[in-house]
Amino acid sequence: MTHAYTPGLRIAERTKVTSHRTLPLLGDVIVKKGATLQAEDVVARTHLPGKVHAINAVNRLGTQPKDLKEYMLKKEGDAVQKDEIIAETRPLIKMLKSVLLSPITGTIETISTVTGQILLREPPKPIQVVAYIDGTVIEIMEKEGVIMDTTATFIQGIFGVGGESVGELAIAVNKPDDTLTTEHIKPAYKDKIIVGGAFVQHDVIDMAKKAGVLGIITGGFDDEDLKKLLGYDLGVAITGSEEIGITLIITEGFGKIQMAQRTFELLKSRTGAKTSINGATQIRAGVVRPEVIIPFIENISEEKIDKPIERGMEVGDMVRVIRVPHFGKIGRVKTLPFAPQKIETEATVRILEIEFPDGSSAVVPRTNVEMLET
Repeated sequence: MTHAYTPGLRIAERTKVTSHRTLPLLGDVIVKKGATLQAEDVVARTHLPGKVHAINAVNRLGTQPKDLKEYMLKKEGDAVQKDEIIAETRPLIKMLKSVLLSPITGTIETISTVTGQILLREPPKPIQVVAYIDGTVIEIMEKEGVIMDTTATFIQGIFGVGGESVGELAIAVNKPDDTLTTEHIKPAYKDKIIVGGAFVQHDVIDMAKKAGVLGIITGGFDDEDLKKLLGYDLGVAITGSEEIGITLIITEGFGKIQMAQRTFELLKSRTGAKTSINGATQIRAGVVRPEVIIPFIENISEEKIDKPIERGMEVGDMVRVIRVPHFGKIGRVKTLPFAPQKIETEATVRILEIEFPDGSSAVVPRTNVEMLET
């Protein structure tokens, strides 16, 4: 049988999920292997070096670089306060005295008698990494972080923006083809992650942010609204670091697209459960998918845990198109021709034929689709 391996989105009711929780630079891991943690628990800490400020001291004091240290009231490594005098001249006439004030609160890092510059550094910024998911520490990476493990409902989206959020899951609509509107946003959704249906608009997201909603999971979103949400054109980049006050995860694609029935039912079945989401997305090399992780409180036996698909794509499999002009559409593999074929761009590539739910079909390159692991 003709088949091909294509990575895909995972949608699993019960599966093992691991999460690497790492510091941006070396620091201290403060938990032990085997520890059972809550998502909010801190697992590692470090400090980011403060910003450096350069002062052309000799110009300010009217001296020569070689004489700079003679006029310093502070030495390298000393702490200073903003507007504190750190150097001054000592002329015979006091009225002619020049003083140099620190522009920041921090420390003196370097005093150069070659360039005549003083380098000051702001205080280091503390950085903490939390567990992100309720689970168990299964591995310690010394000075770097930990690997967390949990059994959870796991759903990958096709696109997202905004970073990590943890909150109680709430279903805001009745059906997977409903549009999430301002009428659906309630005060009770403060600090919660809500599930929409087929579509959400920018004004609804704004209202949700004002109501204190932490995240929205929905089927579709208007790509024109993305610029309004971010305040800039996204371009080709990894998302997830945007400071927009909310996390948005799109499960199906751009436009008004009904959330897959299985996805909606899975989310609905976990209403009220503590949920971890992350909108980080990268579709090109080094694929990163937005994710929804809903850990189980109770222990799940091994035979009840869903195993990921580890086979090639075959005729009859459900796939999602991840490139225009059919971006976000879901269909079933109709044929998988073995020989490469020429497509509209004149390139010769391996292709497949997809049949969509409305009966239409399309021929697309295999690299433009991903399997739906359900």
